[in-house]
Amino acid sequence: MGWKVKANDRAYHQLPEFQKKVFLCIKKSRYSGNAIKTYKYNALTFIPLNLYEQFKRVANVYFLALLILQIIPDITTLPWYTTLIPLVVVLGITAIKDLVDDLARHRMDKEINNRKTEVLLDGRFESAKWRDVQVGDVVRLKKNDFIPADILMLSSSNPNSLCYVETAELDGFDPLTLNCVGLTGLIECEEPNNRLDKFIGTMLWNRERYPLDLDNMLLRGCKIRNTDVCHGLVIFAGADTKIMKNGGKTRFKRTKIDELMNYMVYTIFALLVLVAAGLAIGHTFWYDQIGAKAWYLFDGKGYSASHRGFLSFWGYIIVLNTMVPISLYVSVEVIRLGQSKFINWDLQMYYADKDTPAKARTTTLNEQLGQIEYIFSDKTGTLTQNIMQFKKCTIAGRSLVRIAGSKSDLFPPVDWSWNRYADKMFQFMDHSLVATVRSGKDKDAMEFFKLLSLCHTVMVDEDMVYQAASPDEGALVTAARNFGYVFLNRTQDTITIQEGDKENSYEMLALLDFNSDRKRMSIILRFPDGRIRLYCKGADTVIYERLSAESKHTKSTQTALDIFANETLRTLCLCYKDISAGEYEAWERRHKEAQVVLADRDAALDRVYEDIEKNLMLIGATAIEDKLQDGVPETIAKLAKADIKIWVLTGDKKETAENIGYSCSLLTDDMQIHYGEDVKVQPQSNRPGKRKPADPFFTQTGKNALIITGGWLNEILYEKKKKRRRLRLRRLGRRLPPSSPQDGQPMNDWEKEQRQVDFVDMACECEAVICCRVTPKQKANVVSLVKKYKKAVTLSIGDGANDVNMIKTADIGVGISGQEGMQAVMSSDYAFAQFRYLERLLLVHGRWSYIRMCKFLRFFFFKNFAFTLVHFWFSFFSGYSSQVNWFITLYNLCYSSLPVLLVGLLDQDVNDKLSLRFPKLYLPGQQGSLFNYKNFFISLFHGIFVSLIIFFIPYGAFLQTMGQDGEAPSDYQSFAVVTASSLIFIVNLQISLDTSYWTFVNCFAVLGSIAIYFGIMFDIHSAGIHVIFPAYFTFTGAASNALRQPYLWLTIVLTVGISLLPVICIQFLSKTIWPSVGDQVQRNRKKYEADLEREEREKAPAFQRGRRSRRSGYAFSHSQGYADLISSGRSIRRKPTGRAGLQQSIREVPHAENI
Repeated sequence: MGWKVKANDRAYHQLPEFQKKVFLCIKKSRYSGNAIKTYKYNALTFIPLNLYEQFKRVANVYFLALLILQIIPDITTLPWYTTLIPLVVVLGITAIKDLVDDLARHRMDKEINNRKTEVLLDGRFESAKWRDVQVGDVVRLKKNDFIPADILMLSSSNPNSLCYVETAELDGFDPLTLNCVGLTGLIECEEPNNRLDKFIGTMLWNRERYPLDLDNMLLRGCKIRNTDVCHGLVIFAGADTKIMKNGGKTRFKRTKIDELMNYMVYTIFALLVLVAAGLAIGHTFWYDQIGAKAWYLFDGKGYSASHRGFLSFWGYIIVLNTMVPISLYVSVEVIRLGQSKFINWDLQMYYADKDTPAKARTTTLNEQLGQIEYIFSDKTGTLTQNIMQFKKCTIAGRSLVRIAGSKSDLFPPVDWSWNRYADKMFQFMDHSLVATVRSGKDKDAMEFFKLLSLCHTVMVDEDMVYQAASPDEGALVTAARNFGYVFLNRTQDTITIQEGDKENSYEMLALLDFNSDRKRMSIILRFPDGRIRLYCKGADTVIYERLSAESKHTKSTQTALDIFANETLRTLCLCYKDISAGEYEAWERRHKEAQVVLADRDAALDRVYEDIEKNLMLIGATAIEDKLQDGVPETIAKLAKADIKIWVLTGDKKETAENIGYSCSLLTDDMQIHYGEDVKVQPQSNRPGKRKPADPFFTQTGKNALIITGGWLNEILYEKKKKRRRLRLRRLGRRLPPSSPQDGQPMNDWEKEQRQVDFVDMACECEAVICCRVTPKQKANVVSLVKKYKKAVTLSIGDGANDVNMIKTADIGVGISGQEGMQAVMSSDYAFAQFRYLERLLLVHGRWSYIRMCKFLRFFFFKNFAFTLVHFWFSFFSGYSSQVNWFITLYNLCYSSLPVLLVGLLDQDVNDKLSLRFPKLYLPGQQGSLFNYKNFFISLFHGIFVSLIIFFIPYGAFLQTMGQDGEAPSDYQSFAVVTASSLIFIVNLQISLDTSYWTFVNCFAVLGSIAIYFGIMFDIHSAGIHVIFPAYFTFTGAASNALRQPYLWLTIVLTVGISLLPVICIQFLSKTIWPSVGDQVQRNRKKYEADLEREEREKAPAFQRGRRSRRSGYAFSHSQGYADLISSGRSIRRKPTGRAGLQQSIREVPHAENI
């Protein structure tokens, strides 16, 4: 054991043996303080760290280098502030956004670190802040206190040193769990780790050692419930706590488009260097042969031709920098901010019940929402409400139940006023069954509900609020309660129930616990009249194997089970067995012997349980519905049509997760289900003949689904075994020997990686994947494997702290808000209250954001190539001089920015309803087909073509031309006015052709941009501005003189027409001959919209459940271990929170693996 903790002795933990080296000779204690830090910056590091992060973006480095060049007088062709101001604005806006986000983290950290608790100091308890708590401190916690660290329970004010804790802040459930130990001493335990389901240690006290496990621990993030006072010893603090270890690192997320733009900036810069170098060489030869001999070009500097060529190179770098203008990044940030606001303002993603709107917690990932290929979802609290409802049952072969809401309801719900213990929220329609039970004449019905009230691990508090190890059990005990069989209380040895008007106590002789192999639980009771009876409930597959040959109604019950299964209800079979006193005494001896076996105790107990659970008599079966969140099946079906694959990663057991898979339409009848333990995955090197990458793992045709467990995942990926082996050999001081293919271990890292590749390939062939019993770390590992080997865009969605690591690992993290646990939301990129809103987030907002951003970038590159390359052509006629005017600054600022910005903000090919109706519209985003290198080079060649037209048509028109007044209009400024006017008309009309969704704002922007251009052009050529700035504006009247010539207007029209005509023809042909899905939907938009309106009017008021021909999973979702808690006298309680009604107060107690 490497971690030692001594109670209430702070000096002990500062001893040299517990010091670790931090930097050079600086050391500090290996025991972390309890202050947590989730923020990224402080007052000293904010500016340097933020600038460092921002200058990781290649474009920012490029603009900084450009600014440095513009400061040099001999090189600059533009004022330095034309680059400095936009660069400072971009850096400033991004820095402010990062600062706001980090201040929120600071506030949250400060609030948590300043929480108060009571610490034992100098023999008495004193109030202290969480950040001042240290390892080894003894703390006192009171009811409703949050637990400040991972602490070992020492004592409690409750009997048997009980402590009840709520883990909602930890795992997104709303359950209770319990822990108990009543000792103090020196603790030796495992070092800090992220295993929420495991803790091993020993306590040295009074010279004796006592074993410690997870049941003895209270984890940070939980809350004390229904316990007045408890005391604990801090074992792990701050960053060493299990919840912080599971948090994962905060990753800087970037979109695929961002990464692509970085590579495109490299490409453009290389192109820019080549062009500038070519022009600089041209200038060198031109000056050597012509410029040096022209007396009127003499500037008195005496530079050589090569020196002038060198300066010209840098001058052209500045002139041609508009290939990647800084305004591009300003516009991208504005568009992303606008898209985030649209998500926040979407009323169709607002959850009125909890007053929770959708929230985009980041502004940098919106377009990535339109490219999702894999969704990784938690189950409990994300897909389900974790609320079970008792729906139907069969008793002695008779299906007697009709539930509220069915079309055959002819009678009002049952009136429960006769039962003072009844849950008024429990609606039931079958009056005959109630009457039968109340009459006491049907012994089968009485035995049925008596079993439900006795065979369980539910606890009850003084207010008659049930605390259930699983919501299934809570629903069953509540049903029995309403029918007059009321579970009142239990002790270590007895269970008391109300049977009609009588109160009876039953002696509990044994509780045979549930586990995933047994798939059943039993209880052996001594009745008040001395009879001994075993009650058992479990999955039909195991119960039917153990039925007596004399058992009746097996066929009729089987038929009822099939009917229940078709409705995806969770089923349990109920049975009993009378036991003689002699038989029980003999079995009890074997049971006690198995309880003290040291080796393989669980297997020994299972064998003993098997001996008594034979020759059972069938009573009937129950059917329970696991309440899904509204719209989950429809959302999953719609996302599947968009070729988005959904994986469910849950801590629940396999049967529960599989049943939910069918309920929510993730699994369907036409899928072939494969279980991990049945699938043999071998590395390619071990297979006879290498498998080609294209060869599928599943050779049969049809859809496949894969269901695996966390244990299988560890085994198949060699995570656990190899780590244990390495640690064992490290302790022995030996090196890890090379393994052979025969021992099942990977030969090397390559083989391990190949095994991971094979697993990912196999899983990704399936339409759906369910991973059960996985830890938070495994959830993140699964996500990272798919990201690594499939290069796919991933999204994780969850509602609790157990999902935080997965949310941080995925490209997009979504938190379900509105629950008690908010850690998932705080770590997420997007948050909303219901899973069904994911459909709108991806298929509407994500798709629109991706289309808008791609269209914006394609056009932005085009318009800047068209503008910049005109300078290139002009250089051949201007002695390769790199001089420009104000137009280069105003072009991206005023003349062409607003129309393309509005397209990036508002454009949509089809409306939101059609986006949801046709999920295939989502495919281009997944394929990245709207913006890639192909589109980039198309924009480049389009820009080159337009720049040639813009320059050479006016150049030919001006060549040897005479104006109406007899003067040649071929002066430099007139030529500039014509080319500039042609460019402005072309880019604004081109964006008009690309606009799919016209609004008044778009129209105003296009016309306004053209008007602004002419207004500014006439101003800078006016006499008034020449008087004010005579050195800068010298060409008075040039614009008005040029535009008086009809010949030049004809030149502008000809230039614009030739530039746009090929684009119009190509668009017409592509939409007519090779229409995309989007083009087809647009063409029939009005028809589809009319169909939608008609469907909404004719929509059926109620959802009709579809039939399925499969066996439903049995209704048991709690885990092994609760029988031990009950038999040891430990219990769980909790008072109801929220609205009244028993159903709302039943909560599930998760096994540690569920957390």
